[in-house]
Amino acid sequence: MAFDFRPDRAFPALGAEFADPVDPADFSHIQERFWNARWAREIGLDGLGRDEKIEHFARFAPLPGWTDPPLAMRYHGHQFRQYNPQIGDGRGFLYAQMRDPAGRLLDFGTKGSGQTPWSRSGDGRLTLKGAVREILAAQMLEALGVYTSKAFAVFETGDKLHRHDEPSPARGAVLTRLQHSHVRFGTFQRQAYEQNTGNLTALVDHCIAAYYPALDDRKGEERPLALLNEILAQSARLAGEWMAAGFVHGVLNTDNLNVTGESFDYGPWRFLPYFEPGFTAAYFDEHGLYAFARQPEAVFWALQQLGAALSLIVPGEKLVEVLNTFPERYRTSVGTAFTRRLGIRHTEGGSHDDLIRSALTFLKDSRAPWEAFFFDHFAQRGMEAPDDRRALYAGETYDAFRTAFDAFEAERPERLEHPYFRRSDPVHMTIEQMEASFAPIHERDDWSAFHTLLGDIAEARAGYDLGAGRTGFLPEETG
Repeated sequence: MAFDFRPDRAFPALGAEFADPVDPADFSHIQERFWNARWAREIGLDGLGRDEKIEHFARFAPLPGWTDPPLAMRYHGHQFRQYNPQIGDGRGFLYAQMRDPAGRLLDFGTKGSGQTPWSRSGDGRLTLKGAVREILAAQMLEALGVYTSKAFAVFETGDKLHRHDEPSPARGAVLTRLQHSHVRFGTFQRQAYEQNTGNLTALVDHCIAAYYPALDDRKGEERPLALLNEILAQSARLAGEWMAAGFVHGVLNTDNLNVTGESFDYGPWRFLPYFEPGFTAAYFDEHGLYAFARQPEAVFWALQQLGAALSLIVPGEKLVEVLNTFPERYRTSVGTAFTRRLGIRHTEGGSHDDLIRSALTFLKDSRAPWEAFFFDHFAQRGMEAPDDRRALYAGETYDAFRTAFDAFEAERPERLEHPYFRRSDPVHMTIEQMEASFAPIHERDDWSAFHTLLGDIAEARAGYDLGAGRTGFLPEETG
């Protein structure tokens, strides 16, 4: 086997109070269903053969140079704003860590790899449909320029699982995701709940060393303040990217937001078919707490809980000063995200606020398809939409949008030469599209529609070339 895998033990070095060693499940039948060859090349694992993939990503034998057992990470969290001290990695674990070619830390985390001390009444398993949903969410978000975890490997396991929200028995699978960090806001909350100021300080030092080394010269209480400032900046950026992508995560609990501002852990996600501020993804979100338009608010609320945890080691008024920068940072981030999605760049006469306000007003009034709207206007590509869609682009609210839009300049208009823009319709990951790709898998084990969809998403990613994850994970700093 040829490989250039560079392991790192940053998280295990924190000590036994942050995770529990666990054994992976012993699966009865293993079949490869997805392998992210592009990201395997990025981290030096493209030399793995079929048997080695199974050994390391279905049986979870240690990767070369990795000496630690799988670790179920400990954390708490607010779940729909109710504090829960009984959670942690219940069906996954930290499998390994490594450095990418730029020296940045990356994690392998699992989903569906068996029970842990935090499984409670759960079986620790993942359905095949759940794994496919995670692949499609991550691939689509990456194509749209969102800073997201990557679905790395999926193996079907031979399990027959019983779920109330899927036809049962459902086929089982195990997924490995790749991302910079699995340290959640809830990781800090657990240490604060236990009044362990020493561990809180150690966790701050770990996050600075692992993810924000430019802050290492800060001393004393300036260290957690500087860390919160960076986490807030990255979280504001992520919220803006979700909104421009028309993405609804569905479950923005404090254990589903992390310190590097990556989108991850895709359960009941949705993409907007049309602009609908109250659109929800989770059937159990009965009050619309995490509805599309409330996501920035949810992220801000979660950051306040992170600040509350840090208040054990930093005066609260100083934390509030940092937290109060969120609204303006989000405003900047969502403006940047919308212009990137439209393929334009800021000019002296252009207003992000006018652009977003007029775009949303038009989208609400016209019921124009969300993704098609951005596709049709990307880099001022003109009115090349099909007749039924082109007919929507008229009227007072559209004229207001067009005035705001025309105040900007096209950025890298040569991207329009890509074959993706010769399509009449964009790739759009609505729930109907996702279900249509999985139905043949469920009915007759036919994966062709799924692979065609992955190819379409890859073409969209190459066409848009929006940068967040093209050659590396970490986006440019926003604050």
